[in-house]
Amino acid sequence: MNPSDKTMVRFYQQLGKLFYGIASVDKNVREEEIIKLKEIIKSEWLPLENTHDIFGSDSAYQIEIVFDWLVENDCEMDQVLIDLDIFKKIHSSLFTPSVNELILKTANAIAKSFARKNKSEHVLISRISELLSS
Repeated sequence: MNPSDKTMVRFYQQLGKLFYGIASVDKNVREEEIIKLKEIIKSEWLPLENTHDIFGSDSAYQIEIVFDWLVENDCEMDQVLIDLDIFKKIHSSLFTPSVNELILKTANAIAKSFARKNKSEHVLISRISELLSS
């Protein structure tokens, strides 16, 4: 059974929070991180599947929408991995090996976009990897 548009919107919103968590783990979201995320959304996430939000836009844009909102509101992300884990348990079929690989690829690209991965980013990406493989 294919997931509904609503489920896919929620999936991409979770990813927006996750990628914001990577960018903000060092308490400073840099322009390079934002640019890298937007590049990957366009090149990798938009072509992934064909669901739409209530406005008719590709659901994958929810990653960018949520990320941008979190940047504007300078949010704390203590809950991001817990929320993703809960969502993954409910919608495990969305987390295919290729999607998990793309999540980690995106997280690493954000972390590496400004200098190199710092220790906080490395630890968070390791935790994400563990969560996705469980």
